[in-house]
Amino acid sequence: MSATTSEGRVNITRWIIVTGLITLAITIIRLVGELQHWNSALFNTSAGGGGALVGIVWLVPILGIVFALKLNAAGLAPKKIWPVFLFVLIALVINFVMFGVASALKMEPGRPAFQLTASLGGIISIVILQRPWPALFKTLLAYGYAARIPVAIIMLFAIKGNWGTHYDVPPTADFPAMNWLAKWFWIGAIPQLVDWIAFTMIVGSLFGAIALALTKLIHRTRQEEDQKAAAVS
Repeated sequence: MSATTSEGRVNITRWIIVTGLITLAITIIRLVGELQHWNSALFNTSAGGGGALVGIVWLVPILGIVFALKLNAAGLAPKKIWPVFLFVLIALVINFVMFGVASALKMEPGRPAFQLTASLGGIISIVILQRPWPALFKTLLAYGYAARIPVAIIMLFAIKGNWGTHYDVPPTADFPAMNWLAKWFWIGAIPQLVDWIAFTMIVGSLFGAIALALTKLIHRTRQEEDQKAAAVS
């Protein structure tokens, strides 16, 4: 995946390969840490990871900023930044509404019905976020799958083998009994390939938009200062 601008050729594929490898390395370190029962603050085996410090989720805002600044430098940033914030807000509202619907229908968190409802909000979010900043959308989407497909694969083996890591533990204690492949589908495939992709798109777009807005503000301030200095001289 690459893009051509007046400033040259931007190789987005290279960005994804580099950041994907970094993300994979962190994923492997986390898996080893959980299997070896290292410090629980760094490697937590509870459902959802328990906010462990070693994890790939923390990379999303950072890479959102990095990708946004690189795209801006390559001339692939939108002229107006406010639509990005607007669509991020819309995506957040959609997800809150879907969670509200699930709660109103008395769906229990972690159950398949709840997962499907929540994932529908994620799918809608992914679709609409391509509009305000297409280049950032494509970059975050590619990175999201580069990061999450390996996790989904690890979860497949972890669930089948009952490794005792956060990759195979069910989201709730009363999660319905099912065979390992069905369990992987509900707590591995769908969350990793839909929910976490939506998270990557929303959070990455938000932080990318903030970075671009600050960059434009700084650039405009410097221009005004230069104009004032020129007028005085």
